[in-house]
Amino acid sequence: MLTTEENDLLCRVEGDAPMGQLMRRHWTPVCLSEEVSEPDGTPIKARVFGEDLVVFRDTEGRVGVMDEFCPHRRVSLVYGRNEECGLRCLYHGWKMDVEGTVIEMVSEPSASAMTEKVKHKAYKVQEWGGCVWAYMGPQDNVPEFVPPPWAPTRDTKVSIAKILIPCNWAQILEGAIDSAHSDSLHSSDFLPARVGGAEATGKNWLRPSTDKAPRMQVQWGTYGFRYAAIRRPITKASENNYVRSTVFVAPATVLIPPNNLYNVANINVPMDDTNTAFYFISWGDPAKAPDTETWRKFLGAQVGVDLDPEYHPFRHMGNRFKQDRQAMKAGNFTGITGFPNQDIAMWVTMGPIANRSDDRLGASDFAIVEFRRQMLEAVKAFKEGQPAIGTGDLRIPSEICSFQAIIPKTTDWRDFGARPVWTTDANAPQLDSNYQTT
Repeated sequence: MLTTEENDLLCRVEGDAPMGQLMRRHWTPVCLSEEVSEPDGTPIKARVFGEDLVVFRDTEGRVGVMDEFCPHRRVSLVYGRNEECGLRCLYHGWKMDVEGTVIEMVSEPSASAMTEKVKHKAYKVQEWGGCVWAYMGPQDNVPEFVPPPWAPTRDTKVSIAKILIPCNWAQILEGAIDSAHSDSLHSSDFLPARVGGAEATGKNWLRPSTDKAPRMQVQWGTYGFRYAAIRRPITKASENNYVRSTVFVAPATVLIPPNNLYNVANINVPMDDTNTAFYFISWGDPAKAPDTETWRKFLGAQVGVDLDPEYHPFRHMGNRFKQDRQAMKAGNFTGITGFPNQDIAMWVTMGPIANRSDDRLGASDFAIVEFRRQMLEAVKAFKEGQPAIGTGDLRIPSEICSFQAIIPKTTDWRDFGARPVWTTDANAPQLDSNYQTT
């Protein structure tokens, strides 16, 4: 349980809220690159940490992330003209480039020096792993961009489903690090089977255990933590454990245990206190990882089928998430199609911000307890002037990754030699200390 004050400290991100300020010290996805794929194309609106932004790709292919509202009379630039390496406001024709420099003020006299006195708010930008990233902390001290663990190299195949969810980021993240719920909520899609480890089919994920009450162990790090959900395997249970190890990368990323074909992750970007941009990611070897539309179809997260053009789900509380009660009577546990859709129904029904003073946590909630404790300690340390958790020298080591495996009971999962799923272990990507991001 948390007090109301602790819950606010954990969850709230807008304005000067300490958690939002901590998150701003990390590079953050603002949108998918595909949303602004066309030079001089339609600008889009984004919202991050309670701040309204406009995102556009200029004539030369550079991406700008700026304050949505024109510095002149504060009208929206989302409707502006994207032309000749700048975004022009429709109201009076002021034009800004991707760095926020006002390059034209057609409504001002030609002799005016006003362009030299006005600078529009714009953020440093990097494109990587299918996302447009921005650093929304102090612009006079921008750290280098470091590729995320789920896109360690430019040639890593990354497929992303984006869903905008009307609830706070922390309850979504807690769902991602809650290993025990998969045995109930996802039981019709994540099936026990006599397999050597987690496997993916075109319709389901399989795993070699029927154990619904995993034992939880956690190992803290400067970047967050990793934990093991330890279950009895279906075969040779007296000799082995089935271990699913998840990694929490502060402040808002989860590396989920992979299957035999590809790795899985998510990142939860707070749009504001009560809305989140949820990015669900498959990544890995181009020969085996699914393409984007196959991934989105598998998840039930296709634009035009499951989501509107702005990534809002067609399933919501107003239509009971399109739950099929007849399918439930026939054996389907939830009556809701798609892994994330089942999760979303749970997250949203907690309310815009879950009331953690009323929940009652058990042994299977160990990772959730640790998340709350670690992030509250981290945000308090940040308020006292310490570096934000997971930044600089505190960031996640390249050798840390999620894994799932049947291992002997004599082997400590902390010492298990895990590597990302790839065609062969030798080809699994390792983050080069001399990588180039441009």
